[in-house]
Amino acid sequence: MLRQGLLVLQSLWAMERRHPDGIERSIDDNLRMIKEAGFDGISASCIDAATVAMIARALDGTGLAVEGMCFPKTVDDLKAALDLGAQLGIMHLNVQPNVRPRRIADCIPLLEGWIRLAQEAGMPIYFETHRNRMTTDLLFTLDLIDRMPEMRILADLSHVLVGREFWYPISDEDEELVRHVLDRTWAFHGRVASREQIQVEITFPQHKIWVDLFLRWWEYGFRCWRKRAAADAILSFTCELGPRPYAITDRQGNDTTDRWQEALLLKSLVRDLFERTAVDAQLCLEHGRVA
Repeated sequence: MLRQGLLVLQSLWAMERRHPDGIERSIDDNLRMIKEAGFDGISASCIDAATVAMIARALDGTGLAVEGMCFPKTVDDLKAALDLGAQLGIMHLNVQPNVRPRRIADCIPLLEGWIRLAQEAGMPIYFETHRNRMTTDLLFTLDLIDRMPEMRILADLSHVLVGREFWYPISDEDEELVRHVLDRTWAFHGRVASREQIQVEITFPQHKIWVDLFLRWWEYGFRCWRKRAAADAILSFTCELGPRPYAITDRQGNDTTDRWQEALLLKSLVRDLFERTAVDAQLCLEHGRVA
């Protein structure tokens, strides 16, 4: 029987320590940690040929899936990212459009060009909701996806929440805006934000309201994806608990929490959430058959 699946990835950027002691792990060590911890793959930038070659060598034989990332400013910028992504065998390319037009009309030629190049390369391409990018503003992004039905979103809702500074509890109007994004979402990047901070410590009790909010949004997104995706489709969710300045640090410049342990917790929460939506979908199907 065909079954939809979830791949939980770990961001290589999030593996950077950036601590005052100056110690950083090698790519091989990071991949070993990721593999042994039970992640399904990694998210890696496709912008530097030497780094991509190093990652490709380290990935050999690991069986880890790869999400590519890039930050194009022009249509032609995407060609190099697609070529580097092919070296890593990426399953899709996540695009953060590194331009900030003021008019929707100025965005359309870029989006059409990127989508065309990706189609020619046979590579799925998703556009991330991200601050200081074409998608920096939620309302502008919603206008974009209304104009471009073929534009598929990779949802990083932390940028949406901080960018709009939604009040808590979330109003019905703001909830509807977020759901509109999720209705067009085909992959996820995961961290938890508050209305003031891009990344809060998910194990601190004072942040539980934000953790619960993001779990609720992700659950809605998973359910929407299940309805429109193929019966054997694979969804990806990248744990992206970034180093400073994303991570809050103490007076000495060290993280206030263990980001790796929080990434492991996030992986577990997301997998449980995805499985719950699968069980609910099956129950609905069985109920429909009985009816």
